[in-house]
Amino acid sequence: MNRKRPWLSVFLFASLSISLGIPLIVAALWSFIDPKNGWFAPDLFPRSYSLQFWQTTLNDGGILRSLILSLFIAVLVTFLSSVLALPTAYALARFPFRLKRFVELFILAPLIVPGLIVAVSLGTIFFRLGLAYSILGVVLVQTVGTLPFMIRVLTASLEAIPQDILLAGRTLGAKPLQVARHIVVPLARPGFIAGGLLTFISSFEEFDKTFIVGSPFIQTLPIKLWSFLGGQLIVFPNAAVVTFVLIAPILIIFFIAERFLKEDLLAAGMGKV
Repeated sequence: MNRKRPWLSVFLFASLSISLGIPLIVAALWSFIDPKNGWFAPDLFPRSYSLQFWQTTLNDGGILRSLILSLFIAVLVTFLSSVLALPTAYALARFPFRLKRFVELFILAPLIVPGLIVAVSLGTIFFRLGLAYSILGVVLVQTVGTLPFMIRVLTASLEAIPQDILLAGRTLGAKPLQVARHIVVPLARPGFIAGGLLTFISSFEEFDKTFIVGSPFIQTLPIKLWSFLGGQLIVFPNAAVVTFVLIAPILIIFFIAERFLKEDLLAAGMGKV
């Protein structure tokens, strides 16, 4: 039985590499094709290559502004999600009550319902409240989608904190806020880090809710890059360039996280998720 496990690992790794690697290789080839010659069957590779599509995309000054705006909004959404998720996650982790499973399912509802339906429903409310076409509105509508991630990860992290430590703090005279500040938050740091990464990435790549509530005045990077896809007809080279422009910041974030954070720290943050 143990001899079969390495083969299973190799099979899973190969399957994952193929399913992720081949689309990225094809996208890379599409992004560098020469528009004069194109890429048509039965050619397996483009006949010539060019940087024209990359230059067209990157020479747009709005790309950098949209990138900075996306990073700014993602930081705000991550912070707001962390603050709002902590009380709910603590209650789910520490207090048994009736209909607890129903509450957990209700919290995950924004992930179960298609994003476009959530965006349209919230967009109507935000228009009436005057929050449309504003950074505040985009931050709030994105938080609705990222909050379930943070709550679930934090709940798993808080469940791993021994109750004796919290009781010891209370016994020594610490008030509830002091226990939360000096014990709960530091011990839940893996959950904040893991949930923060998921929240940041989800916010950075969010399109539906941002498009409904913020477009055309709030142009995050996904909204800006959408204009390069060719409108009703998708131009494959432009779509390939857009793919890598969106992937690059995410890869950099994961590289930094893997470089400076311990593996067991991130694993502990994911908990039972």
